[in-house]
Amino acid sequence: MAAPQAEEATRKTEVLEQVVAPDAEVSEPVEPLDVQEAQVIDPEGSDPLEEPLTCLARTLYWEAKGVPGHDMESVANVVINRLADESYPNTICEVVPQGAEQSPCQFSWWCDGRPDEVVEGDAYEVAKEVARQALNQELPDHTDGALYFHDRTVHPHWAEVFLLTAETESFLFYRPAEAAQ
Repeated sequence: MAAPQAEEATRKTEVLEQVVAPDAEVSEPVEPLDVQEAQVIDPEGSDPLEEPLTCLARTLYWEAKGVPGHDMESVANVVINRLADESYPNTICEVVPQGAEQSPCQFSWWCDGRPDEVVEGDAYEVAKEVARQALNQELPDHTDGALYFHDRTVHPHWAEVFLLTAETESFLFYRPAEAAQ
């Protein structure tokens, strides 16, 4: 696909991202990102992490590849919920690496020391589609406002201070108790 198509698709993702951010001031009509537009963004899973769809899709790929679709959608919900929360950065590409400067990382794949490039193309296509739907606000929030999650196989100490909001086959989801909706 031509570079202008990728540039236009990237511009769309940035507008869609800002619709979710608190105090958003979007001055242009918001059009959903379609499947073909999403495909021209980071097609090989190796582009720099500088644009909303890539940052979200790569997060879903590394945090939730190989899990049921509902589980991956729920991880996307956490990223979008953080984007919408005033206590978090106002771009996905700032939300995802948060904590990298000082441990712990909010999303473990960001600080695991391994390469961030995609190695399983089919799994990345699934992650990109879920990311596209999340940016288009087409996913229901399966997590009831969760801002945190962890794999069921671990039991982090931090989870004790939060309210459990949802469970999936692979993950447990939480939000601060005072943020009960």
